[in-house]
Amino acid sequence: MYPKSINNLKEAFRYLKGVGEKTAERYAFEVLGMDDIQTDFLSESIKNVKKKVKRCKICGNFTEDDDVCPICNDTLRNKDYLCVVEDPRMISYIEKQGIFHGYYHVLNGLISTLDGINPEDIRLDKLIKRIEEGNFKEVIIAVKPCLEGEMTSLYINNVLSGMNLEVSRIASGIPMGADIEYIDPITLERAFDNRKKIE
Repeated sequence: MYPKSINNLKEAFRYLKGVGEKTAERYAFEVLGMDDIQTDFLSESIKNVKKKVKRCKICGNFTEDDDVCPICNDTLRNKDYLCVVEDPRMISYIEKQGIFHGYYHVLNGLISTLDGINPEDIRLDKLIKRIEEGNFKEVIIAVKPCLEGEMTSLYINNVLSGMNLEVSRIASGIPMGADIEYIDPITLERAFDNRKKIE
């Protein structure tokens, strides 16, 4: 039987997705082994990420110092291209590869009728507004290749049809159901280079 503080810390770690009993216990003992500087940094970082991080009012990416993220503020990026992703983590991953130099739009999920997630539950209205107000020539859909991703891509294509721009999807070669953040850089670059127009 552990002291209450250790049990509470274990329970706190179990809030993290994918962390089970044994991993939570290991994390708790890792914290016990830290010095005061490390534990202060850990606790302050957790507080700050909740207090300071917000969503960009334009694209939905994470931002801290401003209401608009650094990517949307970057006037040197290619204004012809808008890449649609399902969550902000994908932006970070694509940016690390240096393969895309346009702008982004975060959906905050994918259409999934089984889970009760409909088109109005993700940021499609904001996507349409951005396209109507912008001068994009191509919308590139970069969501994971799965049933929900297919459904979302086709829906976006239908909604944007007749808007005088091309709608494409990153090419296959990415396994069905795979998260983009786990794809190796070469495969992801080829997927962007060989993107296909959605018919």
